[in-house]
Amino acid sequence: MKNNRRYLLLLLATAMLVSCSSKENKKVETKAEDPGLAIENTVESNPLPSWNDGTNKTNIINYVEDVTNKNSPNYIPVLDRIATFDNDGTLWSEKPVYFQLFFAIDRVKAMAADHPEWKSQQPYKAILEDNMEDLKKQGMKGIEEIIMSTHAGITTDEFAEIVTEWFATAKHPTKKVHYNELIFQPMVELLEYLRANDFKTFIVSGGGIEFMRPITQSAYGIPSDQVVGSSIATEWDDNNGNPVIRRLPKMNFVDDKVGKPIGINRYIGKKPVFAGGNADADLQMLQWANSNSYKNFQLYVHHTDSIREWAYDKDSHVGTLDKGLTIAEEKGWTVASMKDDWKVIYPYKMDEQ
Repeated sequence: MKNNRRYLLLLLATAMLVSCSSKENKKVETKAEDPGLAIENTVESNPLPSWNDGTNKTNIINYVEDVTNKNSPNYIPVLDRIATFDNDGTLWSEKPVYFQLFFAIDRVKAMAADHPEWKSQQPYKAILEDNMEDLKKQGMKGIEEIIMSTHAGITTDEFAEIVTEWFATAKHPTKKVHYNELIFQPMVELLEYLRANDFKTFIVSGGGIEFMRPITQSAYGIPSDQVVGSSIATEWDDNNGNPVIRRLPKMNFVDDKVGKPIGINRYIGKKPVFAGGNADADLQMLQWANSNSYKNFQLYVHHTDSIREWAYDKDSHVGTLDKGLTIAEEKGWTVASMKDDWKVIYPYKMDEQ
């Protein structure tokens, strides 16, 4: 029950910011340097081309070269080269709210024709009227009802089709591009660089596992079986000889904070040697990697670019980074500044507005 409340509180916190979405960060990305719409894969000759030369880029490359060198005392066997990454705010943007909440809100609107009672029933009434102040008043109970109404009651295959279609058609309210275009090019390059050096890359996110799986291969090159996330309960249905898995309206596992190392242990079975996140909710995952007997690496993505993306950390309700920054400084972990370390944020040139 505690984990369920934590997950719902996380969603509620994002809902509180929806009302600010039209005011917050109306600026879109304008690149001082544009390395091109399609950055060539030059992993061997020029690893991490969208990263500015400097200490943080050097730290990453030096680590990878050290642990993959068979003559190094820090050599890590291929089977133990496990790298885990948070998704929201680490591999793609998460403002003004987590993308999964936008998905749930859009689902309420898409399903409304089959539920005329929603026009006068909260929390649906608030969504249909775009009244985010009233939505906030519904609290965790209202958020839970929205999530369960829009994420459950269908088969896993049906849900995957809906999510895939949403990613192909829905657009971010301020960036005006598809959500799956708001991935971070420097992090995609990092994933490719690690895989080129025989690391196995995983997503370990507080987001819904079946919400992420349909797009992780195309977005990051990470197959669906290497995604760990929060999940709702499911059940087997023989379906008259055409078996399906049905999604139930109750939580199964919350992959956030302490849930991340638990999820890693449960679904991956090995400690990561490389872990990347952007928030305090990722701290336990980075600490879990830090406890590995192999030489390990911790990376925090710090949102410091108010022009090309967003700037936030300690005071943000989404992607709060406070304690993690302190511990990163104490332990000498790498903190990558979007403003200072990244030549480009997204893998395309966004139209200037």
